[in-house]
Amino acid sequence: MRTTLAALALLAPLPALAQEDHSMHDMGAMPAEPTPQDHAAMGHNMAGMDMSQPMSAMRMGGSDHAAGGSGTSLLPQADGPMRGVMLGDGDWMVMAHGYLWGVYTDQGGPRGKDEAFVESMAMLSASRDWGGTSVQLRAMGSLEPAMGQGGYPNLFASGETANGQPLVDRQHPHDLFMELSARVDTQVAPGTKLFVYGGPVAEPALGPSAFMHRRSARYFALSPIAHHWLDSSHITYGVVTGGVQAGRVQLEGSWFNGREPDEHRWDVDRIKLDSWSVRASWSPSDNWVAQVSTGHLKSPEVTHQGEDEQRTTASLHYSSGKVSAMVAYAAKHRLPGPVLSAFTAEANWDLTSRHSLFGRVENVANDELFPDHDDPLHDTKFRVTRFEGGYAYRIPLAHQTELALGGSVAAYAKPSVLDAAYGKAPVSYTLFARLALGR
Repeated sequence: MRTTLAALALLAPLPALAQEDHSMHDMGAMPAEPTPQDHAAMGHNMAGMDMSQPMSAMRMGGSDHAAGGSGTSLLPQADGPMRGVMLGDGDWMVMAHGYLWGVYTDQGGPRGKDEAFVESMAMLSASRDWGGTSVQLRAMGSLEPAMGQGGYPNLFASGETANGQPLVDRQHPHDLFMELSARVDTQVAPGTKLFVYGGPVAEPALGPSAFMHRRSARYFALSPIAHHWLDSSHITYGVVTGGVQAGRVQLEGSWFNGREPDEHRWDVDRIKLDSWSVRASWSPSDNWVAQVSTGHLKSPEVTHQGEDEQRTTASLHYSSGKVSAMVAYAAKHRLPGPVLSAFTAEANWDLTSRHSLFGRVENVANDELFPDHDDPLHDTKFRVTRFEGGYAYRIPLAHQTELALGGSVAAYAKPSVLDAAYGKAPVSYTLFARLALGR
């Protein structure tokens, strides 16, 4: 993670970083073991650190029974602790992690566009332990605002705005500041701890771990079209969360800013606390994590001024080390307004230390595909399904870096009334090269 632009520079001086790591992928030279998760939330639980792992492998805001995801979410322990590049030692342990994507996509049909673009993320975290209490400082950022407010083409995606207009069939870029937060954990009994998390930019206890941090989604270059149903609150300007971990159960609640980030991606939005959420997570074994959550968001969307939203999600994550998968459901109820639901199932399978297959199926009820108020289809709800599958070839490089080359193909099922706008059978494809530090 990082403070402002400084951490993005971590992607450049790779030869200077000498700690062993393979955070997200199995490497050909590494012994067989569960591949650690992609780039989970940047919080180190120093009290719960697995000292049998290398010092570059640290448990990230998780527990003895689950790995840490984005914010305070949990992922299966079988994904392994996140591993990053250690930048120092002593009382504070500092870890760096990041990625850089080069992407070309051709989104099919009359509404589809083809475009080349760059995605990026850099992260720094610092942790210190005082007996039964640990402190974790996190910073994460992206240079994606450089691609412009309109982001990149993504057929049937919707949410947020660019130049004052709703974004449809495009995915907005991430903000420069993706996380600026802190977490404090205190052990109050054997196997039980209390924690407080939050900051000016953080993630409330709502939904599953964000898609960029799920190992089941690590090679999807484009965001899910269900993003604004499941995990769009992963960048929130103002969050306070409190919770308890007791054995395999975690209960937590958040007070946060319900408004989605505005289209000015380089700055920090107004920080306020006007919304709430609660989440329960359960890890019945090291291979499984389930969560259910609900939250009341105050006027989250600028295109629906004055409408609050009650968002409810449920998800089930599985990992065997080589296979990571998630199934999830979400419903957002506009107040006043309709209930819009979405379903997602995704998986990543490491066939060998070099070859991976991945796939995702999404089904979304969306009423924002025709934002023009004069269009006869304006505010009409359509249920759309996207099927996407792909392949990645992983090349381990020196000094905790990895290059993955791959691509995916997507097809869609939709009502025939959308044929005039989208074509009868649009097909999209995406090619990528992904350089990761702290795999």
